[in-house]
Amino acid sequence: MNDGISRTPATTWITSINENLDWQTDNDPCTLELGGSWRIPTVTEWINIDAIGGWTDWYGPWSSGLKLHAAGYLNYSTGSLFDRGINGYNWSSQRSIETNGWNLHYNGSSSSMFSYNKGFGFSLRCIQ
Repeated sequence: MNDGISRTPATTWITSINENLDWQTDNDPCTLELGGSWRIPTVTEWINIDAIGGWTDWYGPWSSGLKLHAAGYLNYSTGSLFDRGINGYNWSSQRSIETNGWNLHYNGSSSSMFSYNKGFGFSLRCIQ
């Protein structure tokens, strides 16, 4: 949990992840929390959603069946909360390089796929 001031639990934040792997089924938080038929979307699935959505304002992501919102992110170097109410970020299940993963980024004017450091705390959208 992060209230914008402090993170609970206040454990050491992992600032760098360097591995040549996508999310593995055994470690997929969607599978672990919701069961074997749930998983994190792939890059292709997010690209397709982005293309179909054609979002240019906040109404698109929120009005979609996914109800995507601007949760912001936890910074990879400190675990501090940034951009809440300004930007939304949702991880895909795939890496772009050893230290970065693909995510769908959206804000009040656009949406697109980006590659960011795996240490960022972005939102997950579980699919079945």
